[in-house]
Amino acid sequence: MAEEKNTVEVEETAAAQQEAKKEVPQQDPQEFLENFDWEKYEEGIERVDDSKLEEFEKLVAENFVDTADEEVVEGKVVYLTDREAIIDINAKSEGVISLNEFRYNPDLKVGDKVEVLIDIREDKSGQLVLSHRKARTIMAWDRVNAAHDKEEIVSGFVKCRTKGGMIVDVFGIEAFLPGSQIDVKPIRDYDQYVGKTMEFKVVKINHEFKNVVVSHKALIEADIEEQKKEIISQLEKGQVLEGVVKNITSYGVFVDLGGVDGLVHITDLSWSRINHPNEVVELDQKINVVILDFDENKSRIQLGMKQLEKHPWDALSDEIKIGDKVKGKVVVIADYGAFIEVVEGVEGLIHVSEMSWSTHLRSAQDFVNVGDEVEAVVLTLDREDRKMSLGIKQLTPDPWTDITSKYPVGSRHKGIVRNFTNFGVFVEMEEGIDGLIYISDLSWTKKIKHPSEFVSVGDTMEVEVLELDVEGRKLSLGHKQTTENPWDKYEKEFAEGTVHKAAITDVVDKGATIEFNEDITAFVPQRHMEKEDGSKLGKGEEAEFRIIEFNKDFKRVVASHTAIFREEEQRNIKAAQKKAAAAAEESKPTLGDANEALQALKDKMEAGKK
Repeated sequence: MAEEKNTVEVEETAAAQQEAKKEVPQQDPQEFLENFDWEKYEEGIERVDDSKLEEFEKLVAENFVDTADEEVVEGKVVYLTDREAIIDINAKSEGVISLNEFRYNPDLKVGDKVEVLIDIREDKSGQLVLSHRKARTIMAWDRVNAAHDKEEIVSGFVKCRTKGGMIVDVFGIEAFLPGSQIDVKPIRDYDQYVGKTMEFKVVKINHEFKNVVVSHKALIEADIEEQKKEIISQLEKGQVLEGVVKNITSYGVFVDLGGVDGLVHITDLSWSRINHPNEVVELDQKINVVILDFDENKSRIQLGMKQLEKHPWDALSDEIKIGDKVKGKVVVIADYGAFIEVVEGVEGLIHVSEMSWSTHLRSAQDFVNVGDEVEAVVLTLDREDRKMSLGIKQLTPDPWTDITSKYPVGSRHKGIVRNFTNFGVFVEMEEGIDGLIYISDLSWTKKIKHPSEFVSVGDTMEVEVLELDVEGRKLSLGHKQTTENPWDKYEKEFAEGTVHKAAITDVVDKGATIEFNEDITAFVPQRHMEKEDGSKLGKGEEAEFRIIEFNKDFKRVVASHTAIFREEEQRNIKAAQKKAAAAAEESKPTLGDANEALQALKDKMEAGKK
């Protein structure tokens, strides 16, 4: 194109010179020299009339641009190839730009006006070098700032994904689109937006770091806000609307009603009991809901799904009555019982006390598990309050009906220790039959402070029925009664006055204890621990003891060591007295002599006591 224009200019100049030659008349040499314009000669051109120069300059200004380097001008797309766009900027030649620089604008066509930067007026081949990308970069910040200040909508090309969002080309600037600003609803597939051209709003500019943040969500919210106002103004309780499941949580479902969100609580999703809302609905599902309630500003809307269906209790068969057997599925277990779904949406409670005839209550989990299919008997039925109580134990005979024949007083049995308290042990004879062994009936000889010292939960014990209260459903048992009472034979062996040899087991403030055998432990009072020489017995010291008290009922045995030699002394006194009397009879001493002998013996005894 440049060569063609240069050729045209050369041809026009040559023609003008030929024409000038024709027009120059033949003059006298002297006259020619006098009229010769030396200025034109020195300049090498013919002077042009000033008016023509002004006209020429005007045409140049109107039709050609000042192609200064690094200047942004507006050009026009005059031709498109598979790879390039030909741009006319009213210069001597057109410029060529790669279509890669227009990737953000796939709809580029001939006639579109674009901004370009004049990189080089002419390269080595005389080509005008342009750049659209550089021009956009130069102009981009002005446009971005203007769009931000005026809150204008801009168009951008989503280039790729990045951490936390997307990279968007806006006016040639790479802007950040946060994932939370793509749409009003959560995005699960970010890749679907890559390569798309979308509209955005510039929400933040950091001039220091040249960062731009854009939002597509802001545009959607603006439209939704208008819809929201219209929807809210028409809301009424009981109104049925169609919505889309926007989010699912453990406590309910958020439904988009077209710009307004409402919550369907988990208890309002289904008449049946459910563990999680995803058992009923799924994301993006269209559902019908009814408005149950909302606050004054209608910003919190409570919705319901199950209310659109007839209540299952209303459809419950009239044939079901108290005493009937029903089957159901365990849906919930609590400490106090289990809820059984008899039909969909209709539940009955089996209290833990109705799971077994046993009076020893346990947890409901000891009998049933969630998901179990069970059979039960209807105990109560209230259709108005929609309540039903059920029982399992009623499916088996009451074990107390023939209790007198199975467990008569005096009969012996084996049972399992289920629990114990401070005062006794509960023993299960069979399912539904529990008996109590008082702590005093555990052992004949051992002094037990707490049942745990004698037995453990789960142990098998042999028991004897002591008392039976059919009406009160109470069974009194004994364990020691299953063995012979060793105190019956010990009553003779350790009768008062008998003497036994043993060692001091322990010494306490008031005395000491001695063990005659594994059953008999006797107490020795402090004053009865004195030896003949006046010292006291010590721990581990062996000696003879006389039983001074034996009480079988209270299992009390008291012994004395001092009584051993004291009794001997008494015998010696009596013997001395007899001997003195005999000697007196023989010698017939005076009364004074006899008194002196007795006084001497008495002084000896008193000295021994000290």
